[in-house]
Amino acid sequence: LVEHARHPLVVVMGSPAEVVNLLRNVPPGPTTCFQMDMHQGHQVFAALKEAGIEATVEVLGDLWDLPERPRTAIYLPPRAGERDLKIDLVEQAYQLLPKDGQFVVWSSEAVDRLFPDLLKKVFKKVHSHATESGHVLWAVRGEDKPRRTRELTYRARVKEVPSQSYVSRPGVFGYGKFDNGARALAEIAEIRPGDRVLDMGCGNGSIGVMAGLQAGSTGRVVFADSSPRALELARRNATAAGLANFETVLTCDFEEDPNLPEDTFDVVLANPPYFAGGAISRMFVAAGSRLLRSGGRFYLVTRQPDEPGEAMGEAFGEFDAIMNRGYTVLMVDPEQPLRPIPPEPEGETETPPEET
Repeated sequence: LVEHARHPLVVVMGSPAEVVNLLRNVPPGPTTCFQMDMHQGHQVFAALKEAGIEATVEVLGDLWDLPERPRTAIYLPPRAGERDLKIDLVEQAYQLLPKDGQFVVWSSEAVDRLFPDLLKKVFKKVHSHATESGHVLWAVRGEDKPRRTRELTYRARVKEVPSQSYVSRPGVFGYGKFDNGARALAEIAEIRPGDRVLDMGCGNGSIGVMAGLQAGSTGRVVFADSSPRALELARRNATAAGLANFETVLTCDFEEDPNLPEDTFDVVLANPPYFAGGAISRMFVAAGSRLLRSGGRFYLVTRQPDEPGEAMGEAFGEFDAIMNRGYTVLMVDPEQPLRPIPPEPEGETETPPEET
């Protein structure tokens, strides 16, 4: 089937090895590889270069942001990935393709319980071909239909910060809810008027927005993430909350990014992704020690404190840890190293998310 793919072609997601193996079997022609995270985008670019395959790599928040409309889209979904993101990308591929454009999904599942029904719902008609390692499904794009962004909006508050509404989307941490780890971090972190705050790995920006509201009009917040979709959400949520003094930085190297100068921030807040193990936690800690001004405060929340704790010792020497909501908050706070865990405000409840 891929031997008959029509160019221009877009490869949607996929690991570096999967993308290279696919493009080795596709006739040459204008090809774009779509990724949603700078880390993965750089790895795909390096793998293509090493394999001698000519293709463009685009790291974007949405498929429909691609500069050129492809005739064929081939989706390489991860075996264990976010279900809502898979649905989102299939729906976006329909919008991206021209009428009669071809959409292909390679599924490694022996029994796929998602894509056959999903493609039938979105494209109306789906074909399937079994392979030794799974099966290939394909469909053809029909008439135009309205776009969906699959946004969920929820409300959350901590400390004295008033309840705010936050927009979230699939593929960005905290989809549809204010995660308990994020809440544990926001409750422990000490933010003062005028603070310069870095929300490291900001996701949809909820932690940074809360910090910015505490820092006030004389403070400043920088939202930094490797995901363009995350930064767009952070920008929207910060604007909706009334923050005026903020900026967003797209980066995958917090340690050497020129947009994040050293000795800049009074507070660094870090909520690293758990799926990456300790590698990103270590990078966040090392970068935090460089970015903090003398006497600054660093807070990192984790469920697996051993490796980031070791990194904290190497970077800061002394640090403290406090348990909150089943999470460990590792922190460097010279003026107030330990404090009681803040009680939940009376009557606080989780607000069910609203789809928009």
